[in-house]
Amino acid sequence: MTYNVTEENNISTIYLNGEIDMDVGDKAKEAIMPLIESANEIHINLKDVQYMDSSGISVLIESHQKAVELGKKVVLKEISKSVLKVIMMAKLEQILNIE
Repeated sequence: MTYNVTEENNISTIYLNGEIDMDVGDKAKEAIMPLIESANEIHINLKDVQYMDSSGISVLIESHQKAVELGKKVVLKEISKSVLKVIMMAKLEQILNIE
Protein backbone atom coordinates (compact mmCIF):
# COMPACT_ATOMS: atom_id res chain seq x y z
CA MET A 1 0.00 0.00 0.00
CA THR A 2 1.11 3.50 -0.80
CA TYR A 3 -0.63 6.79 -0.21
CA ASN A 4 -0.42 10.52 -0.73
CA VAL A 5 -2.24 13.40 0.89
CA THR A 6 -3.59 16.67 -0.47
CA GLU A 7 -4.99 19.61 1.49
CA GLU A 8 -7.59 22.08 0.26
CA ASN A 9 -10.01 24.34 2.19
CA ASN A 10 -9.35 22.48 5.46
CA ILE A 11 -10.22 19.17 3.78
CA SER A 12 -7.48 16.55 3.80
CA THR A 13 -7.75 13.90 1.10
CA ILE A 14 -5.73 10.74 1.42
CA TYR A 15 -5.38 8.65 -1.72
CA LEU A 16 -4.75 5.01 -0.84
CA ASN A 17 -3.26 2.68 -3.42
CA GLY A 18 -2.74 -1.08 -3.57
CA GLU A 19 -3.95 -3.63 -1.06
CA ILE A 20 -5.06 -2.90 2.48
CA ASP A 21 -4.74 -6.10 4.43
CA MET A 22 -3.38 -7.38 7.73
CA ASP A 23 0.19 -6.55 6.69
CA VAL A 24 -0.45 -2.85 6.05
CA GLY A 25 -3.55 -2.09 8.14
CA ASP A 26 -1.47 -0.36 10.81
CA LYS A 27 0.35 1.71 8.17
CA ALA A 28 -3.01 2.89 6.79
CA LYS A 29 -4.23 3.73 10.29
CA GLU A 30 -1.02 5.65 11.08
CA ALA A 31 -1.51 7.68 7.90
CA ILE A 32 -5.20 8.47 8.46
CA MET A 33 -5.47 9.16 12.22
CA PRO A 34 -3.28 12.30 12.31
CA LEU A 35 -5.35 13.76 9.47
CA ILE A 36 -8.52 13.29 11.50
CA GLU A 37 -6.99 15.28 14.35
CA SER A 38 -5.75 18.11 12.13
CA ALA A 39 -8.52 18.72 9.55
CA ASN A 40 -12.26 19.35 9.83
CA GLU A 41 -13.10 16.92 7.05
CA ILE A 42 -11.14 13.96 5.75
CA HIS A 43 -11.72 12.27 2.41
CA ILE A 44 -10.38 8.76 1.94
CA ASN A 45 -10.08 8.03 -1.77
CA LEU A 46 -10.26 4.29 -2.45
CA LYS A 47 -10.25 4.37 -6.25
CA ASP A 48 -6.87 2.59 -6.50
CA VAL A 49 -7.37 0.03 -3.73
CA GLN A 50 -7.67 -3.36 -5.40
CA TYR A 51 -8.19 -5.41 -2.25
CA MET A 52 -9.27 -4.82 1.33
CA ASP A 53 -9.70 -7.43 4.04
CA SER A 54 -11.25 -7.15 7.49
CA SER A 55 -8.25 -5.28 8.89
CA GLY A 56 -8.75 -2.59 6.23
CA ILE A 57 -12.44 -2.41 7.03
CA SER A 58 -11.47 -2.05 10.69
CA VAL A 59 -9.31 0.97 9.78
CA LEU A 60 -12.29 2.60 8.05
CA ILE A 61 -14.57 1.96 11.03
CA GLU A 62 -12.01 3.23 13.56
CA SER A 63 -11.40 6.33 11.42
CA HIS A 64 -15.14 7.03 11.29
CA GLN A 65 -15.50 6.55 15.07
CA LYS A 66 -12.53 8.82 15.86
CA ALA A 67 -13.93 11.54 13.59
CA VAL A 68 -17.34 11.33 15.26
CA GLU A 69 -15.70 11.60 18.70
CA LEU A 70 -13.89 14.76 17.57
CA GLY A 71 -16.93 16.25 15.83
CA LYS A 72 -15.35 15.82 12.41
CA LYS A 73 -16.27 13.95 9.25
CA VAL A 74 -14.65 11.14 7.25
CA VAL A 75 -15.98 10.60 3.73
CA LEU A 76 -15.10 7.62 1.55
CA LYS A 77 -14.68 8.68 -2.08
CA GLU A 78 -14.43 6.87 -5.42
CA ILE A 79 -14.56 3.42 -3.86
CA SER A 80 -13.27 0.64 -6.12
CA LYS A 81 -15.76 -2.11 -6.97
CA SER A 82 -13.91 -4.77 -4.98
CA VAL A 83 -13.79 -2.60 -1.83
CA LEU A 84 -17.40 -1.48 -2.21
CA LYS A 85 -18.43 -5.13 -2.38
CA VAL A 86 -16.75 -5.80 0.99
CA ILE A 87 -18.34 -2.69 2.53
CA MET A 88 -21.80 -3.72 1.26
CA MET A 89 -21.40 -7.31 2.47
CA ALA A 90 -20.64 -5.97 5.94
CA LYS A 91 -23.61 -3.57 5.65
CA LEU A 92 -21.32 -0.64 6.48
CA GLU A 93 -22.82 1.63 3.83
CA GLN A 94 -25.43 2.45 6.50
CA ILE A 95 -22.75 3.66 8.92
CA LEU A 96 -19.89 5.09 6.89
CA ASN A 97 -20.14 8.30 4.88
CA ILE A 98 -19.87 7.26 1.22
CA GLU A 99 -19.88 9.60 -1.75
